[in-house]
Formats: sequence, structure tokens, C-alpha cells
Amino acid sequence: QVQLVESGGGSVQAGGSLRLSCAVIKSSTSNYCLAWFRQAPGQEREGVAVIDADASTRYADSVKGRFTISKDNAKNILYLQMNNLKSEDTANYYCAAELIGSDYPCMIGRGGRWSGETIMYWGQGTQVTVSS
Repeated sequence: QVQLVESGGGSVQAGGSLRLSCAVIKSSTSNYCLAWFRQAPGQEREGVAVIDADASTRYADSVKGRFTISKDNAKNILYLQMNNLKSEDTANYYCAAELIGSDYPCMIGRGGRWSGETIMYWGQGTQVTVSS
């Protein structure tokens, strides 16, 4: 079981920055890759960034060069640093976890696919609003 609790959302002007946090609470020793997804009203959910167990990262084209995903393994916290925010970044942001193992690598964002169908756990979301 994994519980994901996001925080850090808020309102910011275009060009500004925000840092989202996600507390990862695990009750087992299973490994997971961790990701951020977002969903704007009336739009489909989209993947933003993923960090694998070996700390490798993948980003959606829309956020490359502006967002940075990282994790603090000692504190079990996932971060998303968002810089140069744009109005189109306005959405509810979700932390997500996919179970991984030696025979099943992290699939989130591979080949540019961010369907989220392999996600096992989702957080409750935190709202980010960017005004122009």
C-alpha cells in the first residue's frame, strides 16, 4: 500500500515559480517509480514528469526545461519544481506511483506515452493556478 499526499499548490503570476511536494507513505518494501500528472477542467489528464528508482527522469515536451522532478529518499518526499510558469500550466496536479521490479520497469513516459494506465496509486491533487 502507498499513500500519496500532495502540497504546495497555489496561485502565481505567469513567469513565477512554485514547488509541489508529495509525501510518500509506504507500508511495504516494494519499489515504485513516482510521477506527476495534471488535469485541467474539461481536459484529459496528462503526464508531466517521472522519476525512476535509479533517479533517471523523463518529462513531457510541454514542461521540458521549465520543470524539475526530484525526490528526497531520506524523507520520502517527491518534488516538482516549476519555473517560468504559463497560464496553460493551470491544473490540478497529482502525485502518482507505479509498481516496478526487475521484470517490469517503469512505463510512465516511455516513448512519450503518458497514459497513466500503469499507475497503482494516486494522490488527492493540489491546485495550481497561473494568471497571465
